[in-house]
Amino acid sequence: MKNYNILSLEDDENLALVMLHYLEDEGMKLTQVTTGADCLAKLKDNSFDIILMDLGLPDVDGLTLIPQIKQLHNGAIIVISGKTSTTDRIVGLEMGADDYMTKPFEMRELVARIKANTRHRPSTNETLKGNDSSEQPQTYAFGDWIYDASKLSLSKTSGEIVELTSGECELLELFLKSKGRALSREYLFEQTRGDNFDSYDRSIDIQVTRLRKKLNDDPAHAHIIKTVRGVGYMFIADIEVKAAA
Repeated sequence: MKNYNILSLEDDENLALVMLHYLEDEGMKLTQVTTGADCLAKLKDNSFDIILMDLGLPDVDGLTLIPQIKQLHNGAIIVISGKTSTTDRIVGLEMGADDYMTKPFEMRELVARIKANTRHRPSTNETLKGNDSSEQPQTYAFGDWIYDASKLSLSKTSGEIVELTSGECELLELFLKSKGRALSREYLFEQTRGDNFDSYDRSIDIQVTRLRKKLNDDPAHAHIIKTVRGVGYMFIADIEVKAAA
């Protein structure tokens, strides 16, 4: 069982208290801050598995804070916001969030989303202790790219590192392990988000678009991820798989 280490950026004292008690009862460690400045300060000296963040903050627009957080944190980010429109959700994902919840919400759903967004990532405690599993992570070489599953790292063959969010890592690994198979949007959503809560139409499309951009894969002339009309997406590049170093 993972020992989740979570940073919560929420200035609503009542909600913050409810989250603290509920998540600690679930065996999770929750550190709470109320401003964007405090969030960035915590990230400079601490590692977290996941960040839960509101967008309506007293000192900064939460959307503009997401890219700054991503420079210090390579785990997942879940936005928890009172902004409920589809446009707000899309913008949040496009800015780099891995998931988006709207207020009010059920605490059981929050726990489900935390687990779904960290499913394939070791917790910070597990990372410090090391992984005793006999299962060897793999590296995948395709086109001009190398993806190291042990480090959740994407790099060009020239050595340049390209930053991926946890959601993008999870999506890429799913594609790499399913080469040549047409994967539906529903399947991709279930595998990367779990089936404990409802999806919305464009969430997977946005994630795939972001991943394609980072892979320099033009959807009009796809050589890595191909759109399968009426179905979803297919990974089409040749892959060489090796045990991770």
